[in-house]
Amino acid sequence: MQDLAVIWLSLAACLAAIGVAGVRLSRYGDVIAEKSGLSRGWLGLVLLATVTSLPELVTGLSSVTVARVPDIAVGDIMGSCVFNLLIIVLLDFLSRGESVYTRARQGNVLSASFGVALIGFTGFNLLLYRAGAVPSFGHVGLYTPVILLLYLLAMRALYRYEQAQVSEYVEDRVERYPGTSLKRAIQGYAVASVVVVAAGVWLPFIAKDLAGAMAWEQSFVGTLFVAAVTSAPEVVVTVAALRIGAVDLAIGNLFGSNLFNIAILAIDDLAYLPGPLLADVSLTHAASAFSAMMMSGLAVVGLVLRPASRVFRSISWISLLLLVVYLLNSLFLYLHGH
Repeated sequence: MQDLAVIWLSLAACLAAIGVAGVRLSRYGDVIAEKSGLSRGWLGLVLLATVTSLPELVTGLSSVTVARVPDIAVGDIMGSCVFNLLIIVLLDFLSRGESVYTRARQGNVLSASFGVALIGFTGFNLLLYRAGAVPSFGHVGLYTPVILLLYLLAMRALYRYEQAQVSEYVEDRVERYPGTSLKRAIQGYAVASVVVVAAGVWLPFIAKDLAGAMAWEQSFVGTLFVAAVTSAPEVVVTVAALRIGAVDLAIGNLFGSNLFNIAILAIDDLAYLPGPLLADVSLTHAASAFSAMMMSGLAVVGLVLRPASRVFRSISWISLLLLVVYLLNSLFLYLHGH
């Protein structure tokens, strides 16, 4: 029981470190967005999303190299994509007065749409490679260079879009942080990033120990629990961004994390030497991929439609549907994730 207590205390300490650093990460990210003239959406897509997704990168690489459990790597990526979209429900609940969809800029639709394309492409290739009818470049699947190319194209298109809108963003936030210089913001951001990355790297190992100590089913917990744990930085940073009024920083972080997660899948495939990664994993991961696609599509509907009504005065009907899809995906993985 002492070992179990140590595991739970380690988990609490890790999450506390992410909590403190995540708040600072969001604030300094917002300062950098203002001082540099870049938009909050772009900073969320690139800086925040990359930092908060590093636990998925480390977990994936260790899963396909040292541990040789490719299902954990793919499950963590797909599960994290679904979980990130679930965070929108939390944002909507915490957004008092009006729905988060009415506060966010419609420019987020572009990153969400790229996410649908990348996640859908990955799910499609999972079905193809499990059928064994597709050739590969040695141990690397044909999908890997395509994913990396699509990711780079997405980043370029989003950057050009944000640059076209830059004057509007700068005008919105002029003199929001007059007492903080760009240099100080970058230094603070770097320190907070190191803390988030260190804690995020530690988290998956704690989760693995906890699953073993509690005798939980690895196939179910590996996808849902590890994905939730490695997504802890996204939760903290996104909620912190919402608290300071940086809604686009929050939404951009979630969509950007999903884009970066799929790029991580390609990196995992390069590191997985036995063969194409998607050829050696369970077909049940396709359910998570298609769930993430449905949830991304619903988020796009919310950002374009901007529903004003709220169910039980708490969340939008869009968020309610997001929650339903997440729960259905979890139920499917519980019943068939073995």
